[in-house]
Amino acid sequence: MPDTLTITDNRTGRQYDVPVADGTIRAMDLRQIKVNEEDFGLMTYDPALQNTASCRSGITFIDGDRGILMYRGYPIEQLAEHSTYLETAYVLLHGKLPSAAALETWTEQVTLHTMLHENIKHLMRAFRYNAHPMGVFLSTVGALSTFYPDAKQIFDEGLRELHIQRLIAKTPSIAAYAYRHMTGRFYVYPDNDLSFTGNFLNMLFKMAEAKYRPNPTLERALEVLFILHADHEQNCSTNAMRSIGSSQADPYSAMAGAAAALYGPLHGGANEAVLRMLEQIGSVANVAGFIKRVKAGETRLMGFGHRVYKSYDPRAKIIKKTADEVFEVTGKNPLLDIALELERIALEDDYFVSRKLYPNVDFYSGLIYQAMGFPLEMFSVLFAIPRTAGWLAQWEEMLADSEQKIARPRQIYTGSEQRDYVGMGER
Repeated sequence: MPDTLTITDNRTGRQYDVPVADGTIRAMDLRQIKVNEEDFGLMTYDPALQNTASCRSGITFIDGDRGILMYRGYPIEQLAEHSTYLETAYVLLHGKLPSAAALETWTEQVTLHTMLHENIKHLMRAFRYNAHPMGVFLSTVGALSTFYPDAKQIFDEGLRELHIQRLIAKTPSIAAYAYRHMTGRFYVYPDNDLSFTGNFLNMLFKMAEAKYRPNPTLERALEVLFILHADHEQNCSTNAMRSIGSSQADPYSAMAGAAAALYGPLHGGANEAVLRMLEQIGSVANVAGFIKRVKAGETRLMGFGHRVYKSYDPRAKIIKKTADEVFEVTGKNPLLDIALELERIALEDDYFVSRKLYPNVDFYSGLIYQAMGFPLEMFSVLFAIPRTAGWLAQWEEMLADSEQKIARPRQIYTGSEQRDYVGMGER
């Protein structure tokens, strides 16, 4: 006998058996529950979609209680230790680890598209000198849809693959141009002899040298950070990517919307908020007083706790190790001691432990980016580059899902009843 949920409607006394699959019921099955035939039927009310599954997905698995994160079944710890970002992107998009030949072909295909059209430089130069790089980034990504009009043919598998490769290749170039624009420096062309992250560092930081040689430790640290940020299930920006994509918009337009969601301080700006908090605390001596204010509800502890994770964020453990390696090269970030003391207290204090407020991925990533020379304004852009692969994997999965239609949530109307228009002289 199939699993069902029996619902008794106390308004009418009727009973309904609703099928249960994968621990869920279908919201549309509730529409049969009516007071009378004219009744629209029962709906669910779920602000922020906190308990609503909007899709079936085989891309990313999270067990927040046990601190597990997997891409296509591969544990994030193994990918961070052994993989590269481009290999991880392949996994997200194609569902499995590539063979050596497949990875070589994939890398060559992505690398082929790192160059930006020269008109993009003119477009980006039109932004004010102090324009936020994330605003520049998302605007430029959206503008690419006008450079590649055939991207609208989203059900052409070959063209879809081409534009996926283009987006993964061009987002670091756009990000680097946005950084150079902000700093008033000349734009640097891609160097396809370098790795994905090595070339990105070249486009960011090359000056007068004939050939830029990235520091291997920093190059690898960026690979790890990119792997950790590549996808994270149905978060705000991924939901935006799927929702916009459900209208059959081209991937550049959909991704511009996803990046706009990431621009928000509650999403992509979280690690920036951590650094501002650490700077506000000022020294280890002030940590105890700050913790006291947190407990009193006077301020917030940034970088701790997560909507999904109710244990230690597995990405935070990896990043903490990466931070140590980066600081060996750059010197220790002066804010690190404050961060370590905050973490020590939070992991021991019952106030935080009972609330399951453990460090998340944002707690240490900002310290690393700052040590590598990135200004705070670049942090959300650095998030968007690797998340491109996840957004595109989610978008492509959505297109292939026969159950998906254009996103159109319902609402509970709370406005006025019908009323008549009153002429200006009678108001």
